[in-house]
Parts: sequence; C-alpha cells; structure tokens
Amino acid sequence: MIRSPLQPLANQRLSDQLADDLRRQIEAGTVQPGQRLPTELALAAHYAVSRTVVREAVSRLRSSGLLVARQGAGMFVAAVDAARPLDFDSSVLADLGAVLDVVEVRRALESEVAALAAVRATPAQRRAIRATLASADASIASGSATVDEDLAFHQAVANAAGNLQFARLLRHLDQYLREAMAVTRRNESMKAEFIAEVRQEHQAIAQAILARDGEAARNAAARHMHQATRRLQDSDAPIHRCAPARQGLSA
Repeated sequence: MIRSPLQPLANQRLSDQLADDLRRQIEAGTVQPGQRLPTELALAAHYAVSRTVVREAVSRLRSSGLLVARQGAGMFVAAVDAARPLDFDSSVLADLGAVLDVVEVRRALESEVAALAAVRATPAQRRAIRATLASADASIASGSATVDEDLAFHQAVANAAGNLQFARLLRHLDQYLREAMAVTRRNESMKAEFIAEVRQEHQAIAQAILARDGEAARNAAARHMHQATRRLQDSDAPIHRCAPARQGLSA
C-alpha cells in the first residue's frame, strides 16, 4: 500500500479530498460492494491525515449512501442497488471545467422547465415569477444585486413547471453554481454589463412564460444558460483546477 499524503488545495478541505478519493475508488470498483473499509487509524496513516479528517470524510460518504456501518464490524461499501442521494464530487466547486459541466446539465433542465412553466404555471406562480423580477430590479437599482435574486427567479420558474422533482433537482444544483456566479460579479469591470445581460435574459424567459409560449420559453432559457457559460469563461474567475491524489486501498 503506497502512502500518498493529500495536499491542501484551494477551496477544498482535506476531508473533502479524502471523501472524493474514496468515492472514486468505490465507483471505479477498486473497493467492492460489501468490502470492509480500512479502520479509521489505518486510513489516517495511509493518507497522512488526522483521524478527525478521516471521520468527517467517512461520515459524508455514509450520509450519501456509499458506506454502511455494521455494529461491531466497521464500515462497509454499500450494495450497488442501495438507494443513494444525488451528489457530486466536491471538486466541482474548485474546477472551472467542472462548473461548466454543471451549467450544461442545467441548460438541458432549464430549457424544459421553462417550456413546461409556460404551459402549466398557475396565476399565483405567474405572479411569483413577476415578483422575483421586481425584487431583482429593486436590488439592481440600489446597487445591492446578489446571486440570491438570480437563483430565486430560476426557482420560481421551476416551481411553475408543475413537477416537484425539477424544483428539487435545480435547488440541489444551485450549490455548485452559487460561488461561480458570485465570482463573475466580483470583476468590477464586467459586473454592470453581466447584471444587465442577466436581467434582459430573465425578462425574455418570463415574457415567454407569461405569454404561454413554450417554444419561446425553451429557447430563451437555453440562450440564458449559453450566456451563463460565456460569462464564466470571460470573467477572471479565481476557480482553481485541482487534481486530488488517487491511490488504491487495501483493508
């Protein structure tokens, strides 16, 4: 067993790095379902980290359903058919390319969500969409616009799609985009331009939904996410590429 200490990475804790490395090994089949994980002490020695780091990493994987505890026997890799919550490698938060991958996933979802909202939105949901736009306009006017207003608009549209799972899935993806979106607004030379663009794109989506034009809503949402990709690429985003250590385990 080769000892390969983890190195601190920007925007990523050691416990996250360890959890991600273990996750990759489990998903690659290096550590098989039903196989016992090395002890906390052995993992700490192997990765040259504290037992607290190991404990946090294991707890995260257990919460995501990848590991199961057996009383008196230790921690084991869960069966492949075990139901697991949706989760992403935390390196998504530190790698621009991975963030753009998430934006691509959102583009496919947001387009369909907007089209459905145009057909299914109730009067109350249509008012909620208008309200998020008004709130964003007020924040822009006061110079206090934040990512929260942007995400609130998307959530209002998702709520209007008539499918609770869309709203839940997009809410889950928000966490992987929030920081990247905030980064684009830290570039003062581009901030006003970006905010104005987002406002116009949101207005186009909302107008199509309120006009009950599903195809126009789909196209406007797809264009918005294409533009989101461009804004991330054009900003001087301090999102660092990372290459977490990869090594095998043995019990």
